[in-house]
Amino acid sequence: MQLTFLGAAGEVTGSCYLLETEDWRMLVDCGMFQGGREADKKNRTAFNFDPETIDCVLLTHAHIDHSGLLPRLSAWGFRGPVFATSATIDLLHVMLKDSAHIQEKETEWRNKTRRGRSRAVSALQEYAPLYTVAQAESFLNQLRSVNYNTEYFPLSGARCIFRDAGHILGSAIIELWVTNGSHTRKFVFSGDLGQPGHPIVCDPTPIDHADILLVESTYGNRLHRNMDDTLDELVHAINNTLVEKGGNVIIPAFTVGRTQDLLFLLIDLYREGKLGEMDIYVDSPMALAATGITMKHIAVLDRETQEAMQWMRANDKKPRIRFIQDVEESMQLNTVQQGAIIISASGMCDAGRIKYHLKYNLNRPECSIIITGFQAARTLGRRLVDGARVVRIFGQDIVVRADIYTIGGLSAHADQKALLDWLGHFKKPPARTFVVHGEPGNAASLASAIQDTLHWQHVAIPEQKSAVTL
Repeated sequence: MQLTFLGAAGEVTGSCYLLETEDWRMLVDCGMFQGGREADKKNRTAFNFDPETIDCVLLTHAHIDHSGLLPRLSAWGFRGPVFATSATIDLLHVMLKDSAHIQEKETEWRNKTRRGRSRAVSALQEYAPLYTVAQAESFLNQLRSVNYNTEYFPLSGARCIFRDAGHILGSAIIELWVTNGSHTRKFVFSGDLGQPGHPIVCDPTPIDHADILLVESTYGNRLHRNMDDTLDELVHAINNTLVEKGGNVIIPAFTVGRTQDLLFLLIDLYREGKLGEMDIYVDSPMALAATGITMKHIAVLDRETQEAMQWMRANDKKPRIRFIQDVEESMQLNTVQQGAIIISASGMCDAGRIKYHLKYNLNRPECSIIITGFQAARTLGRRLVDGARVVRIFGQDIVVRADIYTIGGLSAHADQKALLDWLGHFKKPPARTFVVHGEPGNAASLASAIQDTLHWQHVAIPEQKSAVTL
């Protein structure tokens, strides 16, 4: 039995793990790398295996850094099933087509720019998208729905149970038992674990046993601010910008998960009287669909969210929320000078409509940019968090004059304490623990904390493309 770490090893994005026995080959996740040219290069590199030889994929959740290369895998020959929760599948029907659309548009812009620089560019020299909308739509037929807390048998000698990871709607911890010859080993893939008490989703499900554990470490080196302090900072940032300075608030957010969290919090803060009248624009073509999917799966949402939704239905007086669909409507937002909260994707600012809103608001000192989620290395969002005074957007240098707020307490990822608390439910240490899905320093901090606090041995940080025989 062999496990190979093909992504999210020594970095956050590109989650992908290959598990092989004598009889089959399985992937857990097949995510897109994110973060500048190096990430694009990795996404375009041939897979480290023949896609035709993969028998199935287990998918932890719908975020693009976990699912975004699945249509490419299919286009290159993978024909097996992909198992995911029903909510994840609903989201993928929206997200993967949107991802393909963005790639087609970005590729079109890059080719147009390249042709403008040189008329000698041939069709063979032009960029191609990672996959097309048609390829994404074709792949969706390979999705197979599973329920939480129900046993499934994806392949001969393999059984699995998906548990609620509390990260985004439909996110899962995967328990996988593999029998190879006379030996059975239990694998646990944490996926992305949520922070307890986070809006909308339930808390992560405790797990008590694993032989081989893969645990994420996105925030393995730090603690999030508590929710009360976080909300106070959010209220200050919004009121200071909209009321005192008369500008706009721009919030980059993943369309799935973070956008719904923000809407819930803004509604709740308005209901409590902490925020006044405001115009909220959700500028993402798929945000309305993703929010509708969230409402469809109300049974798996937490109690506070269900209460807020009931309040919204019962009250006419509520925040003005408008979902922007058309490009023309989105462009009109560029003329709004004050009083707007604009939530737009992508969450790391490297693609999508958020780049236009940053272009028109970053250089205005009366505006604010609120960063609420993790920003991978080399992304535009990371450069803003790191204090860049000038950033380049669509080939133009933009001076950063707006206030930049980084509100870590809204993260959908567990912090170090929450990760250690979740690991503390294990009745005995796993035979092997692999710390993944974290930048090197973050992963190293969590690995040390596991050894020092829980006294586990055999804790390792795998390198990209490394393999272990089990």
